[in-house]
Amino acid sequence: MEHAITIQSDDVELAATLHYPTQQTTAVQADCQRYPLIIICHGFIGSRIGVDRLFVKAARSFSAQGYFVLRFDYGGCGESTGDYGAGGLDVLIEQTRRVIDYGVSIDCVDLSRVILLGHSLGGAAAVLTAAKDHRVKTLVLWSAVAHPHNDIMRIVGKNEYEKLPLGGSIDHHGYKLTSRFFESLSQHQPFEQLRKFTGDVFVLHGTADETIPVDYAPLYQKMFWLRKEGQCDLELVYQANHTYSTTPSTTELLEKTGDWLNYTYKRNKEWNDWTI
Repeated sequence: MEHAITIQSDDVELAATLHYPTQQTTAVQADCQRYPLIIICHGFIGSRIGVDRLFVKAARSFSAQGYFVLRFDYGGCGESTGDYGAGGLDVLIEQTRRVIDYGVSIDCVDLSRVILLGHSLGGAAAVLTAAKDHRVKTLVLWSAVAHPHNDIMRIVGKNEYEKLPLGGSIDHHGYKLTSRFFESLSQHQPFEQLRKFTGDVFVLHGTADETIPVDYAPLYQKMFWLRKEGQCDLELVYQANHTYSTTPSTTELLEKTGDWLNYTYKRNKEWNDWTI
């Protein structure tokens, strides 16, 4: 079952879709009927649908495995109100936290299994959110941005970026990107903040990604492994592009993610049982 909802974040109304678990699997704590929650954070000027419906497919796949799934549009994207990037990356982080507020208020959500899944710039936003919000227990990063300012500047185009006047804006595919937006991107460094997150992390990247370098994936893993707590696993999806647009790429991405989430849950549960 899927339900369209609206989540308030200051004066912006975030359009969202909540997917309910459609069957009980090993993902569920059968004794108390609590289900894990996955929140999907889309990328730069994207939407909760995703390119080639990636996030719709993902949400339906995970809900069939026993997860609540919440996908949403950042302000100014998709069906949400507001102007995208008006408040910079800080606003994206705060909007993510408001979605977490809603998610953890749902009856039957297992608060010990709140998962942020971020794609591209949404991956960076997920890392930065998890670094400051301890309600996030697990991170899944799909083709995540590692250097927000430089990566988005490269996507927009250096020539276009150089036209940006101080205090002004440039038009990018109909989105008004302000100098404040780019300044905010430069102030946030996921590699510097990620050590504050102590949960487990799964990093995935397509080997044919021409938008965000695949080299970021092992760098993310290395930085996460330098933490005192939490594990990090890495998988590459062979010949997949940035949005995993082919059927084999999408299938492999979703299968690897679902398998890792189930494996991690079983591993942690067995470890907790052993320590008790």
